[in-house]
Amino acid sequence: MFLPATRQELRQRGWDQLDVILVTGDAYIDSPHIGIALVGHTLADVGYRVGVIAQPDIHSPDDITRLGEPALFWGVSGGSVDSMVANYTALKKPRRSDDYTPGGRNDRRPDRAAIVYTNLIRRYYKDTVPIVLGGLEASLRRVAHYDYWDDAIRRSVLLDAKADYLIYGMAEKSVVAFADAMRFGTSPRHLRGLCYVDDEARSASVELPPYEVVREDKRAFIEMFHTFYQNNDPQSVRSQAGARGLTQRYGDRYLIHNAPMPYLTQKELDGVYALDFERDAHPFYRSQGKIKALETIAFALSTHRGCYGECTFCSIAVHEGRTVRWRSPESVEREARQLVEHPDFKGYIQDVGGPTANMYGFECSKKSREGACPDRRCLYPDVCPSLPVDHSRHLDLLRRLRRLPGVKKVFVSSGLRYDLLLHDESHGDTYLDEVVAHHVSGQMKVAPEHTEERVLQAMGKPGPASLLEFRQRFLDATERAHLPQYLTYYVIAAHPGCTEQDMRRLRGFALRELGLLPEQVQIFTPTPSTYATLMYYTEMDPFTGARIFVEKSFRGKRMHKRIVTPSQGR
Repeated sequence: MFLPATRQELRQRGWDQLDVILVTGDAYIDSPHIGIALVGHTLADVGYRVGVIAQPDIHSPDDITRLGEPALFWGVSGGSVDSMVANYTALKKPRRSDDYTPGGRNDRRPDRAAIVYTNLIRRYYKDTVPIVLGGLEASLRRVAHYDYWDDAIRRSVLLDAKADYLIYGMAEKSVVAFADAMRFGTSPRHLRGLCYVDDEARSASVELPPYEVVREDKRAFIEMFHTFYQNNDPQSVRSQAGARGLTQRYGDRYLIHNAPMPYLTQKELDGVYALDFERDAHPFYRSQGKIKALETIAFALSTHRGCYGECTFCSIAVHEGRTVRWRSPESVEREARQLVEHPDFKGYIQDVGGPTANMYGFECSKKSREGACPDRRCLYPDVCPSLPVDHSRHLDLLRRLRRLPGVKKVFVSSGLRYDLLLHDESHGDTYLDEVVAHHVSGQMKVAPEHTEERVLQAMGKPGPASLLEFRQRFLDATERAHLPQYLTYYVIAAHPGCTEQDMRRLRGFALRELGLLPEQVQIFTPTPSTYATLMYYTEMDPFTGARIFVEKSFRGKRMHKRIVTPSQGR
C-alpha cells in the first residue's frame, strides 16, 4: 500500500493528522530501493501514521501544506542522490535530465535540497515540531566537508539548514527510536545515529578540530577526516576509534555527533524487505510523466548492504558501512515471488545484488564481531586472507531464483569485483560460468577505473594484471557457453593523482590489451565525505602527506576524457 501523499488519502483512512511527514527531492517511488519509502514503511509498520510530500514546489505553499502539520516530526531528504550531484555535471554544467523526476526533466529538485526544504517548512509553519534531516545528502554532509560546487569547506548541513536533528546512515532503527522519543515526550539526544547542535561540548566524545581551523588548514582537515572515518563503524571494539561519538565546534556552538547505530541483524533486514511496497510511483506523481528510475529498480532485488571495497572515490563505506550484511535466501526468494505476482512483471528480474553483486554471503568473522580493521583494507592492496571469499551462496541464490515459475531471466546488473572472483579457487570459475550462461544480457559491467598503478593506488583499486586474467576467464566462459557476451569497462578520468600522460597510457593499454577504447568514461566528481575528495581538495596523499597532482581546470578534465573517448567531453 502506498503511503498517503494527498489530503484525499488521509480522509479515506479517517486520519485528521499524520504523525510524520517525509519530504524528499525525488518523486515518491514506493520501492525498497528508495530511502524515503523504506523509512516510511518502517515507521508505518510499528503503528505511526506517515505521509510523503515529494518534490514540493518551493515557490508556493500548496505542496508543503497539502498534508497539514505532523504531530511528531518532519523528515527531510534531498533524495536518492546528493542534490548538487543530481543537478550538475563534473564540469559544473546543469544537468538537463533527472531519472527520479516525472517526465525526466531536471526542474523539480532545488540545489542544496535539504536546506531549501527545511526553510520551506519553517516559512509556513513558524513554530513547528522538530525537523529531522536524513538520506544521502545529509548523511555525507553531517560534519564539516569540502563542497566542490563552492570550492570551500562548508559547515555541517545541520547548521546550514537550521534543522533540529540529523539522522545518518541506514536509518530504520534510528528513525523508529526517534519517533518513539517524540511520542513519549523524552529527549532523543542519547540516540545512536543522531546529530544535534548544543551550546556545550560532550566530554565523553572525540573532539574534531573546529570548523574555523579545518576551513583554513588542510592538514587539520585531513586529521579531522581520518577521525571521522574511523568513528563511522558501529562494530569496532578493538580501539577507541570506531564507536565513539564526535564533537565539532562552530563558533560558540557544537555539533554533537552520536556514535553510529548498530547494523540491522539478518532477521531485521529480512523484516524490512518484507514490508508492503507497491514497486511503482505513487499515482499522484505517476500521472505527471514517466519516471526513468523505475526501469532499473521496479523489479530488482537488493540482497545486501555495505561494501568492504572502500574505493576512495565512493561514499558507500560512509553511508552504508564497511561491513557487508546480507538477507537470507528465503527472504530474497519471497520477494522474488511477490515480483512474479505483480501485474506489470514480464518475467525478468533486473538485478540480484547490492553495491557489488558478488559480495553476498561472506564477511570476515572477526570483523563482524569487532569491526573493521583501523589499519588495513579488506581488498587493497590485495584480498585479505581473513576474508573467506565464497561465491557459493550467491550462486545458490541465483539458481533458486531462476527456477521460480514465471521467471524467464535473472540478471546480475550491479557489477562484480573481479579480484574477489579470482580469489575464490573453489567456486569462482563455476560462478563465472553460470553468470555468463544465465545472468548476463550481452554484456557484463566491470570497473577497473584505470590501468596505471599510481592512479589505482590513489583509488584503492587492484592492478591491471587481475583485469587481464579476469578478461581471459570471461572469454573462456563465453566460449564454453556459446554466447557472444562482452565486457563493458568503466573508467574514471581526472581522478586525483592522474595526469594527462596517465590517461594516454590508459588509452594505449586499452587498445593493446583490450582491443578497444572504453566508452563508459566519467570525469571524477568530488563528492562529500570520500578520501578521493579529500585528495582533490588538499592535493595531498592523506595517508603519507606527500603532494599529488590534481587536475582542477575544466579544460584539463575534458582533455583527460577526450584522450580515451574523443567524441565525448562533458
